[in-house]
Amino acid sequence: MEVVQTARMLLSRVTADDLPAVHEIHSDPRTSVYNPAGPSPDLESSRAMLDLWLADWDERGLGYWAARLLGEPEVIGIGGLRRAVVDGDEVLNLYYRFRPSAWGHGYALELAEAALRLGEGLGRVVAVIRDINAPSRRVAERAGMRKDRTIPYGGVPSDVYVA
Repeated sequence: MEVVQTARMLLSRVTADDLPAVHEIHSDPRTSVYNPAGPSPDLESSRAMLDLWLADWDERGLGYWAARLLGEPEVIGIGGLRRAVVDGDEVLNLYYRFRPSAWGHGYALELAEAALRLGEGLGRVVAVIRDINAPSRRVAERAGMRKDRTIPYGGVPSDVYVA
């Protein structure tokens, strides 16, 4: 679904117009503290990432959303489901990343729950979470996911959570 409304947010298919928000969110060192690659180094890196997400929608009819509070224009986060290969398995990868100003309000959980509902029947949904990323693990667990195993992912130990 390209557009999903939750209790407090509008989740809509990312567009090329979301590039400034994608870059702001992914270049902030606070949002990338658990990312082994670190923050997005420049606008071109963020554009390449967004281009992959746009291609997901065009080619697979599924991808990440831009999250906005209802009635507000600012993108507060990015997330949703994306087809991926994790540890040799083709899965739907659950992802969520929000601006620090949006932390602590339950928005990641709200997005994760919406994505899990959407993913029912579409394939196996997983979240690959760095083993030291306690906040993200809590979101996955509160959304009803459970830790399945630990794998090396991106060069670091990461937990695979399954729905």
